[in-house]
Amino acid sequence: MYRLLIFLVTSLMACGQGSSQQTTTRPSTDSTRFYQFGEASRDGIGKRYQGREIAQVMGHLGASWLDRPEREQEERTDLLLEALSLKPADVVADIGAGTGYFTFLMAPKVPQGQVLAVDIQQEMIDYLNEGKTSRKIRNVTPVLGTESDPKLTANSVDLAILIDAYHEFSYPREMMQHIATALKPGGRVVLVEYRAEDPSVPIKELHKLSVAQATKEMKAVGLRLLRNDKRLPQQHIMFFGK
Repeated sequence: MYRLLIFLVTSLMACGQGSSQQTTTRPSTDSTRFYQFGEASRDGIGKRYQGREIAQVMGHLGASWLDRPEREQEERTDLLLEALSLKPADVVADIGAGTGYFTFLMAPKVPQGQVLAVDIQQEMIDYLNEGKTSRKIRNVTPVLGTESDPKLTANSVDLAILIDAYHEFSYPREMMQHIATALKPGGRVVLVEYRAEDPSVPIKELHKLSVAQATKEMKAVGLRLLRNDKRLPQQHIMFFGK
């Protein structure tokens, strides 16, 4: 199964991953001074942030991989849902929601709240709207964001979750600044990322993220690590707060 997963991931990267953050033409300079530019590695875009090269992305052509039947068993999304401890009235932002695989798992857990399903590709927004209609779910709101702005209202979100998405953001600093601003008092950011510390995890290196690297990058936007939940077989569940 792991060999199949590697093959699928490798193939899909040629299309462009779950965050749906599209690669843009690399500018020659960066006026913000947040980023450095150089030669792109095989799986990266040549743009670096805090010493980490940003990974290539998967677009809407990889939608079937996001909804693969074996995903729950491979990633134990049931355990991830449990780890979030969602409350009925929570407002959750699913950043890089893609087809809404996890969006539609969270929605029943927040019957008095809502899930804001954010993506930057109109094709994914279409998938989300179709899924919302077919499932007759009313507390999911698709949101078309941009590469640098998830288009969330300030002080509106109890939890923002990014599943295998953050490492592909073309503008991680700007995105996380907006997400931090969108948090309500006591709100949390959850990064779910394949463990870079574990060489046995069969995912390409640029599509993994270590706790140390994530902590450094979140600190830059005023977020601190609250805890790292280790219940998943291959991924970190890292909780951050202001």
